Amino acid sequence: MTERNPVDIGLAGSTVSQVPTQPAESEILTCPDHSIGSSPFEWSDGLASWSRRDFIKGIIASGVAVSGVPYLASAASRPALQAGAVERLISLNVNGQTRRVDVLPNETLAMTLRYKLGLTGTKLGCDRAECGACTVLIDGVTHYSCSTLTQRVRGKEITTVEGLESPTGELHPVQQAFMDELGPQCGFCTPGQVMAAVGLLMANPNPTRAEARQGMSGNVCRCGAYDHYLNGVMRAAREV
Repeated sequence: MTERNPVDIGLAGSTVSQVPTQPAESEILTCPDHSIGSSPFEWSDGLASWSRRDFIKGIIASGVAVSGVPYLASAASRPALQAGAVERLISLNVNGQTRRVDVLPNETLAMTLRYKLGLTGTKLGCDRAECGACTVLIDGVTHYSCSTLTQRVRGKEITTVEGLESPTGELHPVQQAFMDELGPQCGFCTPGQVMAAVGLLMANPNPTRAEARQGMSGNVCRCGAYDHYLNGVMRAAREV
């Protein structure tokens, strides 16, 4: 039996309905309308004069334009951020003097005292409110300056170890008592120990030895001279 091609059968028939072929999608998108008398490649006539250098320049320019959008968007929103920002140039009352200083919003008091005002008696030890080397007085109360934001102490009275000296150059009774009792060893924690003792005696001028030990418990001495400092506190309590 001979196999016949369907096409041949269709040609042999009397009438064949032919399905119109659909144009390819690429032809629909790219082919211009010839009914208006234009050339099918008229859109590319302007590109004939482009060189390789022009093409590369165009790619670079478009990349720069796209990459600059985020920066333009952030610049547009910047005035709103500045409107709610804190004032950087502030006044601080430090050791009885008003000091003008440029302070960042997240700057700690310890950083401001040491690196902006030059009061290096305030030490930075742990920088996480554990060792007490950065202790200062704020309105007569001891605070760890490494965990206190400078922006929060505006209008308050700040006292550092440099401010304990009398106008005539005499040491504070606590400083003298610590020296007499041989409290300072390496001396790194001494400014914080002094400020903690001063704050303790301001709140409790006549503490018991147990109260003094409790009041000084927030200050770490790596040399282990705790009893020497404690003896100094009790000695200063009798002289203040």
